[in-house]
Amino acid sequence: MIGLRNGAVNLLLLACLPALAENQVRPGRFFVEPPTLHALGFEWEISGDANRNAVVEVEFRKAGEAGWRQALPLLRIGGERVFRAREHLDYTVPDGFAGSILELEPDTEYECRFTMKDPDGVAGQAVQTARVRTRREPQPASGGRILHVYPPDHKGERLEPAFTGLLQAYYGAGLGDWNAVWERRVQPGDTILVHAGLYKADRLDYVDPLMTPFDGIYYLTLKGTAEKPITIRAAGDGEVIFDGNGSHRLFDVSATAHHIFEGLTIRNTDVAFFAGYKNMLGATNLTIRRCRFEDVGVGVVTEYAGSRDFYIADNVFLGRDDRFRLIGWSNPGIYGAHPLKSYYAVKVYGAGHVIAHNAIAYFHDGICISTYGTPEPEPERRAISIDIYNNDIHMVGDDFIETDGGVHNIRVLRNRGVNAAHGGLSAQPIFGGPVYFLRNLLYHVASGVSFKFSAKPAGLLVYHNTVISEHVIRDPHSNVHFRNNLFLGSDAPNRGIATFANATAYSTYDYNAYRPNRGTREQFHWLAPRSAAERLYEPQPSDWRSFATLEEFRAATGQERHGLEVDYDIFENLRGPDGARRHAVYHAVDLNFRLKATAKVVDAGVRLPTVNDDFAGKGPDLGALEVGRPEPHYGPRPALAQPFYR
Repeated sequence: MIGLRNGAVNLLLLACLPALAENQVRPGRFFVEPPTLHALGFEWEISGDANRNAVVEVEFRKAGEAGWRQALPLLRIGGERVFRAREHLDYTVPDGFAGSILELEPDTEYECRFTMKDPDGVAGQAVQTARVRTRREPQPASGGRILHVYPPDHKGERLEPAFTGLLQAYYGAGLGDWNAVWERRVQPGDTILVHAGLYKADRLDYVDPLMTPFDGIYYLTLKGTAEKPITIRAAGDGEVIFDGNGSHRLFDVSATAHHIFEGLTIRNTDVAFFAGYKNMLGATNLTIRRCRFEDVGVGVVTEYAGSRDFYIADNVFLGRDDRFRLIGWSNPGIYGAHPLKSYYAVKVYGAGHVIAHNAIAYFHDGICISTYGTPEPEPERRAISIDIYNNDIHMVGDDFIETDGGVHNIRVLRNRGVNAAHGGLSAQPIFGGPVYFLRNLLYHVASGVSFKFSAKPAGLLVYHNTVISEHVIRDPHSNVHFRNNLFLGSDAPNRGIATFANATAYSTYDYNAYRPNRGTREQFHWLAPRSAAERLYEPQPSDWRSFATLEEFRAATGQERHGLEVDYDIFENLRGPDGARRHAVYHAVDLNFRLKATAKVVDAGVRLPTVNDDFAGKGPDLGALEVGRPEPHYGPRPALAQPFYR
């Protein structure tokens, strides 16, 4: 009998082995993404973990320090389907973990430790370590030649070596057909100082001294190096204006490497900097800093997967769209359709880009990642490790920031957006994530789509945002987590305050606060799979549930156990936009997003390592701004701006 009993037990164990093996996590390849100035990104492939209960804890420290600091855990990803039928897009996120260590110091080496844990066991190497140095801001080389460029009409003294126009200094080229004879090229480490004046080529003049015959484009194709970039910058003796004279493109830099452009004014062209096209060619290590863009259709664009490590910072981008009324391409109302006079200020694809402290106004979109489509198989040719922070965006016909096409570790931090016709922060789609939406300020998103989660995105972390609008997107999305946010409605007619369109059962919402819209009964809309294992991508009307109050929503769903209902009296002095006037224009200078010290949202948040470590009271405050801490600086930093910045 004893032998029979032991045999039965063994048979039972054998029967359970497939399930145990399926639930046990098996670590695979560990990948360190290209670093940025303030963040590091990581990916860790896995198999198994069918019950999704494995975790990866993250610790870090400066190289040589003794103590470890806790970071946010890596996000468990995998199995989510990202698709949109009309573009034939259909992608399933591979199993793994991904995530970032945030708020680091530039040009600093860090030790990072990752520990994988699973109640069902870890079949393989459970700990990974990495030593990674954050990037430094690109700087001109020292010791290289200084070349002086003057406009054709310059009168007076010239510093030597002197050249008329940029291309003569860059290539040593000649006029007409001789502009392709490059016998005296600029060398890595050289700096071209462009002196004050107007550089406006006549493309139809065969021997125009600025040497852009027929198409008016400055084709720049040379390569600097990391230690010896090629620098083209204003000399500091007055404003330098490159006027495109109506050209479609002005600077084609798609074949360059390690170029720095600084202190220039670019105007009167459709595309100011063309830096790459999908499946063809693209720039790497492009820096555009402290420049001013006026009357342009596009500021900077690359859609090339191999583009790497752009630094686009402290610029002013002014498009051609309506300055006096907010008009979008969808549902334009009495003002008619939205003509696409200006497309976007910045659009990138590839890895390691930083887009920071820019002021942007009067475009269709502000800052974008290329929608691109199915990610490339090579991790380094995907949209990964991209930072978009401290930008100030005003008046867009579509979205403030589009992370569309991002794959892993897209970080959207501390941006301010006022007046968007269609969407606030867009993820249309994200291919697994995480994308981090942290501490952003949004005001007057006329459609109510403050977060445009469309085309079934997966892997969205929404922390500490202040949103003076609604969150009403109904396209299902996966693996989404909201913490410490404020949503205050605009009293737009027939619109609730929040919609939770869950394609997966493991999305979570807590520690957020909501101000419902007046005059509307159904405030909270909920869509969830019927079971934990199910994924609900194409819901029917009967799959939706609606609730009048946060308390009803909490009782029915189990979400927002620490959530709050609030009103505008939580702020020192802030009123919402008029929800009935979708075309109205508001200005950031008139808006005060600071919380009252006595507001119930103060100290009401949950701790998130590296996100709110510097909270000032008993706990983190809800929203983007912490009481007792200085406000972020949005847009170009004044100490860095050129004298002609205005």
